[in-house]
Amino acid sequence: MIALDTTVLVYAVGSDHALRESARALVAAIGAGTLRATTTAEVLQEFAHVRARRRSRADAVELTRAFAKLLAPLLPVEEEHLELGLGLWERDEGLGAFDAVLAATALGSGVEALVTADRAFDGVPGLRVVPLEEGPAVLGLANAQ
Repeated sequence: MIALDTTVLVYAVGSDHALRESARALVAAIGAGTLRATTTAEVLQEFAHVRARRRSRADAVELTRAFAKLLAPLLPVEEEHLELGLGLWERDEGLGAFDAVLAATALGSGVEALVTADRAFDGVPGLRVVPLEEGPAVLGLANAQ
């Protein structure tokens, strides 16, 4: 099981971008059942917020609900994840508070890897980060694009 960062969702349904095909390949593999993935409610909330800046709220809600269904069950963010995340954030100036808690949740939930386009996760000890641009190949989906 892998976890997805907001960037994967944004690029999967966004306009033309160098990372769009990688993101779409991952989402297609999840939909086809060849890749198991999840995320957090917080990632979905952030996706909705980002999407609504460029599209209607109705569009953002529809896509967020579709992603929630696709990625269910979602990872719960527990108190210990928050505490670990705050510790990561305190020590790493390059890591935002949101990303630190997501990283801690991924670590505490035993996911295999976090797929993201955000390089800020690279310095998180113990977290396997799969860059979005490499995701399909690294996860054995090279032919999915």
